[in-house]
Amino acid sequence: MKTGGMNILVAGSGSIGRRHMRNLRSLGVGEVAACDPDPERLAPMVAELKIHPYSNFEEALQTIRPDAVLICTPPSFHLTQARQAIAAGAHVFIEKPLSHSMEGVKALLNEARAAGRVVQVGYNLRFHPAIRKLKQIVEENTIGRILWTRAEVGQYLPDWRPWQDYRQSYTARRELGGGIILDASHEIDYLLWFFGEPIEVLCMASTVSQLAVNVEDSASLLLRFASGSHADLHLDFVQRIPTRSCKLVGEEGTAIWEDGYAVSVRVLRPGKEPESFRYDFDDNGMYVAELKEFLECIETGRSPLVTAELAAQVLHWALAARLAAETNAGSSIHG
Repeated sequence: MKTGGMNILVAGSGSIGRRHMRNLRSLGVGEVAACDPDPERLAPMVAELKIHPYSNFEEALQTIRPDAVLICTPPSFHLTQARQAIAAGAHVFIEKPLSHSMEGVKALLNEARAAGRVVQVGYNLRFHPAIRKLKQIVEENTIGRILWTRAEVGQYLPDWRPWQDYRQSYTARRELGGGIILDASHEIDYLLWFFGEPIEVLCMASTVSQLAVNVEDSASLLLRFASGSHADLHLDFVQRIPTRSCKLVGEEGTAIWEDGYAVSVRVLRPGKEPESFRYDFDDNGMYVAELKEFLECIETGRSPLVTAELAAQVLHWALAARLAAETNAGSSIHG
């Protein structure tokens, strides 16, 4: 990758913005600038990485004319900033979710297409070795046709970013695009990657904890796909012990992903020895891989693994699940 001459702006200096800044430096990107309205949030990155700091996004775009922009701000800002970046001539990487609303999504897609700009969305689990193994199992029919899937993710919100008051995080605030359904939409994304778009979603979601949030902190979704397969998905930010897992049940066997210190996928089939696939897993590896993908797509002009169009489908179904929970009804609206 010819990254040495690239000029990249990172919008937002929270935990994910800082991670991306460090990874961009490790990949040899020539110039890295960052924008955050709070200079105290930028100060550690200025000291550590010698980045160029800005407090105003529009000023940063006009001043440095970046080749690419990484949008790492709360979801309610994503579409506005992404469209401004495209208008300034930049390629765009948007942290998940694509937005907190479908309003403006079509305009973003049209503008990116007309400008010939790469837009990638940060669903980094697509670069997780275990998720890729499950995708292979589905594609190669290793355990037969998938009948149902059980996926779960949970972690206590105050532990997510222990250096920050969780009440100030976008995850805790609906007006910033928070809530567990949007913030944990990685699971929705990989299920759509495995099985295609659902045809129906049912959901029960609410605030079940005593945490000071104005969003749903726990959600249970039931997705139905055109094949007839069901997916049972649980998301929360109330579990004190972090967990992430996925179980695929097929006509000829079962595949189980267990995420922990030793990441593994087990394949169980009647009459056969169990198979176990174990991975030495570095969490940061996913984030480096998705940035490499983004930079390579800019260089080659190919489409990224997670396009804005695909992320729009994920957003649609995440919002449909939330609507189903709020109205106590199923939703079979197509994207």
